[in-house]
Amino acid sequence: MIDWSKIDTVLLDMDGTLLDLNFDNHFWKEFVPLSYAQKKGLTLEQAKDELVPLFKGMEGKLEWYCLDYWSRALELDIVGLKAEIAGLISVLPHVVEFLVAAKRSPRKVLLVTNAHPGSLGLKMEKTCLHPFFDEIISSHDCGKPKEHTEFWRWLNQRQPFDNSKTLLIDDSLAVLNSAKAFGIQNLLSVSRPDSRQPKKVIVDYPAIEDFRELMAGL
Repeated sequence: MIDWSKIDTVLLDMDGTLLDLNFDNHFWKEFVPLSYAQKKGLTLEQAKDELVPLFKGMEGKLEWYCLDYWSRALELDIVGLKAEIAGLISVLPHVVEFLVAAKRSPRKVLLVTNAHPGSLGLKMEKTCLHPFFDEIISSHDCGKPKEHTEFWRWLNQRQPFDNSKTLLIDDSLAVLNSAKAFGIQNLLSVSRPDSRQPKKVIVDYPAIEDFRELMAGL
């Protein structure tokens, strides 16, 4: 699937690419609504009815990923709530063996995530993946999420890379679209970002179900 001889930089998303998206899906779709319902004296369904439009309205914006924003907006300790169910944080199958091989290769390997520093720190603490990366980069440092081409321009200034020799793996089609618009030529999606959900049918980009598909030649 990848001609590794032509790749010198690997950009990896975190949630839904390296880590099981089940944690985030459960957190935002069930645990936050439950906590909000308890605080506001609502039923769970009433809480979901209030929260879903709020969440939808922020998709693709940096605020959607900002735990400080949601802590203020919902009057909840979002970082604390994440820590309560941190036991659900898990690495997707065969990610570690891929990262071991990538680290041993001559390629630059960067974690490039929209995750807020509070979430990023918790997940690195739980998974111990941080030693595998040359740098861990949150879009909060840029001020623009990965869905905006401005992010990739900023990243290229911070960690220069050749678009033709760079591979981005991300489960978000919106992020892949913005990277494509910037000029990154090697783009891969993930067809099963949430282990509890069925495999997705992805037509816009090549997709992997797990990282074993990329091991040959790395």
